Amino acid sequence: MSAAGRTEPLGPPSSFAKRLLVTGGAGFIASHVIVSLVEDYPNYMIINLDKLDYCASLKNLETISNKQNYKFIQGDICNSHFVKLLFETEKIDIVLHFAAQTHVDLSFVRAFEFTYVNVYGTHVLVSAAHEARVEKFIYVSTDEVYGGSLDKEFDESSPKQPTNPYASSKAAAECFVQSYWERYKFPAVITRSSNVYGPHQYPEKVIPKFISLLQHNRKCCIHGSGLQTRNFLYATDVVEAFLTVLKKGKPGEIYNIGTNFEMSVLQLAKELIQLIKETSSESEMENWVDYVNDRPTNDMRYPMKSEKIHGLGWRPKVPWKEGIKKTRSSRAKTAWQRSLELGRNARCPIVLSRGLAAALKGLRWILRLYRQRLSANCARRSWMASSILKGNASGLRF
Repeated sequence: MSAAGRTEPLGPPSSFAKRLLVTGGAGFIASHVIVSLVEDYPNYMIINLDKLDYCASLKNLETISNKQNYKFIQGDICNSHFVKLLFETEKIDIVLHFAAQTHVDLSFVRAFEFTYVNVYGTHVLVSAAHEARVEKFIYVSTDEVYGGSLDKEFDESSPKQPTNPYASSKAAAECFVQSYWERYKFPAVITRSSNVYGPHQYPEKVIPKFISLLQHNRKCCIHGSGLQTRNFLYATDVVEAFLTVLKKGKPGEIYNIGTNFEMSVLQLAKELIQLIKETSSESEMENWVDYVNDRPTNDMRYPMKSEKIHGLGWRPKVPWKEGIKKTRSSRAKTAWQRSLELGRNARCPIVLSRGLAAALKGLRWILRLYRQRLSANCARRSWMASSILKGNASGLRF
């Protein structure tokens, strides 16, 4: 995105102790981090860079939008000229890089876009940050880079074995970040977190999606058997983890951000059904579940060891029951939920509708490319025919 898309002008820094850039700051996790940073660090200028994709919302940041130590800039991390200008004018000291395409289902039909944003975008950002000599660069990755495991717990030294395009793009970006540490001692830190839930989460993710569906008297859509398990962290806990890494994380290190709380997707659906529909009957709960075909790959577990970040003083605090009640109470009707109502007759509306849109977009791109090549071939043949008529056919190959 060009610099013309900015909400706030780029300009010389004022008197702040540090200037901290958060990419993807209008997204779910990053917006929670920004709110805490703005409130807890009044002597830091917090700069939110976001291109405002479909899952981003500045409403997440309304409570701090008028604070003197907060600035929003609309822009794209894949625009290298814009990013370089941003670092030059804003004098960035620290970077928290959240911006990414993250929806696993979409990554199967939009793999190129995921690679472009998650890998190339990170490349652009790291290169600019290195040139600007930032003090610290935190790259936010995912537990999915490990691949699945039924028994072995992953620590930070475990090999990366991603099994979907999203995880592959995050793993590739990690390698790029690490290469700058190895070659230049670029002060990068990598985090890999479990599934996060809480207020403001876009309903393509499993917990807000199930809550929204049930609140609109629709079934929970489960891929495969639903026996896949996930570890769930509440938003405020993961915010504290990032603030801990910001203060105490060592350059060149990787930190798992995990929890021992683990639940199957099916059990998650049943707990939400019990909470929202107020029933404990197994047969009634099954009536609120809709089983659909599984993804091409769907890892069964992502068990992680988090002793390394525990050594920095962080541990999760919010129990599941408390966190899920807070999450449910925050799900007031929003534009996102109204969009769910519009497709009330569709099964898994978010995944299928966006998947279909992506497929149509890809088809249009193929047709456009075909027309361009056809036009080029026609022009070439016309030129050759003209050359033959003029007696200049020597050297032409058909």
